[in-house]
Amino acid sequence: MPTVISRLFSVESLIKPDRRLGPLPGTKDAYRELLHIALPSVAEMLMVSLVGSIDTMMVGRLGPEAIAAVGLTTQPRMLLLAVFMALNTGVTAIVARRKGEGRREQAQLTLRNASVLILIIAAILMIPSIWAAQPLMLLAGAQADTLADATVYFQILALVLPINALTMAICAAQRGIGNTRITMVVNIVANLVNVVFNFFLIEGNWGFPRLGVAGAAIATAIGFTVGLVLSILSIAHRDSFLHLKLRASWRLHPDILRSIVNVGGNAALEQVAMRIGFFVFARIVADLGTIAFATHQICMQFLNITFTFADGIGVAGTSLVGQYLGKKRPDLSVVFGKISQRIAMIVSLALLSVLIILREPLVAIFNTDPEILALGSQIMIVVALFQPFQTSSVVISGCLRGAGDTRYVARIMLMCVTGIRPLASVLMVYVFHAGLLGAWLSSLLDMSIRVVCVYTRFASCKWFDIEV
Repeated sequence: MPTVISRLFSVESLIKPDRRLGPLPGTKDAYRELLHIALPSVAEMLMVSLVGSIDTMMVGRLGPEAIAAVGLTTQPRMLLLAVFMALNTGVTAIVARRKGEGRREQAQLTLRNASVLILIIAAILMIPSIWAAQPLMLLAGAQADTLADATVYFQILALVLPINALTMAICAAQRGIGNTRITMVVNIVANLVNVVFNFFLIEGNWGFPRLGVAGAAIATAIGFTVGLVLSILSIAHRDSFLHLKLRASWRLHPDILRSIVNVGGNAALEQVAMRIGFFVFARIVADLGTIAFATHQICMQFLNITFTFADGIGVAGTSLVGQYLGKKRPDLSVVFGKISQRIAMIVSLALLSVLIILREPLVAIFNTDPEILALGSQIMIVVALFQPFQTSSVVISGCLRGAGDTRYVARIMLMCVTGIRPLASVLMVYVFHAGLLGAWLSSLLDMSIRVVCVYTRFASCKWFDIEV
C-alpha cells in the first residue's frame, strides 16, 4: 500500500526522468508550497460562497419568490462580469510570469494598465445595464411575481460595477504572485460586511428601513465598496511586489495592453461562451416554474460552495505553473499541476460522501417547503456526482490558463457549456419531460466531457512554449 500511495503522490513519480530540467523539490516541500497558496485561496472562496448562501437564506425568509428573483439575476450579472474575468485571467497569467522572471516594474505596469482599461470598460457598461435591467430580467425568465425584485436587485449591483471590477483586477494580480492571503482578507471582510447589512436592511432590524430584496442588493454594494478600499490598501505598501504609486505613469502602453488582451481575449471567449451557456440553461430551468427554480437555486448554492475548493486549488496551480514557466522550469509546472489535481481529487471524494449522506438536511437549511425538499434531495445526488468531474476540470483548466493556454480552454467551454449543455437540457426538459433532474443530468454530461478534454491537453504539454 505505501508503494501505491508513493507512486501516486511522490514528486519523483509526477515527471519522467527524461523531462526533468533540474533538481526536483522534496515531496513535502512541493505540497507545502502549493498549499501555502491554495489554503488561503480556498478559505477566501469558501467564505465568499458561504456568505452567498447566507445571503440566500436571509432573502429566503421573504419566500420562494424572493429566492427566485435574486437567482434570476445571477447569470445576467455573471455575463456582465465576463469581460472583467477574462481580462483578469490575462492579468494573473502575465503577473505570475513576470514574478517568475523577477521583473517587478513590468508586473506593476501590467496592473496599472489593466486597472485603467477595466475602469473605462466598467463605466461604459454600467449605464446601459441599469437602463436595460427589466428587459434583461424578462429574457432571463422572470415572471410577474419575480420581475420587480429581480430588476431592482440587478440595477443596484450594476451601479457599483466599476467598484467591483477594479477590486477583481487588483485581487487577480495578487493571486498571480501567489499572495492569496491578501485576497482572502479582502473578500472575507467585504462579505462579512455584506451579511451585517443584510441583517439591517432586508427585514429592517435595529431601526433600519425594511427594504427586502433591494436591501440585500444595497448590502452587497456596501460590501463591494469595503473590498475596494482594502484591495487598494494592499498595493499601497512600498515593500510589496505590487506597489502602485499615484505619481507613476498611468499612460496606457500598447504592448502591455496587447499582452493582456492576447491572453484575456481567449479567456473572454471562454467567459462569454460559459455565461451564455449558463444563461440559456438557467432560462430553461426557469420555465419549470418558481418552485423548480427556487430548488435549483438552493442546490446551486451547494455546487458553488464545493466549487470553491477546486477554484482555490486551481488558483495555486495557475500561479505556480505561470511562475515556473517564467523561471524556465516547465517540468516543475507539470509537477505542480499534477499535485493540484491530486489534492483536488481527495477533496472531491470527501465532498461527494457528505453531500449524499446529508442531502435532505442541507436543503432544509434554506427552505422547508415539502416540494422543495423532495425535489432538492434528488438534485443533491447529482451535485454529489459532480464533485470528481468538477474539481478535476476546474483545477486543470486553471493550470492551462496559468500557462497562457486560454485559447484551448475557450474552445472547450464553447463546445461543452454553450453547445452540449443547452442542447442536452432542451432535449431532457422539453422533449423527454425529465424536469429539473433531467436538466442537471445534462450539466453532468457537459462536465464529464470537459474534464476528458482538458486533461488530455495538459498531458500533451503543448502549452510549454506559449509566450505571454
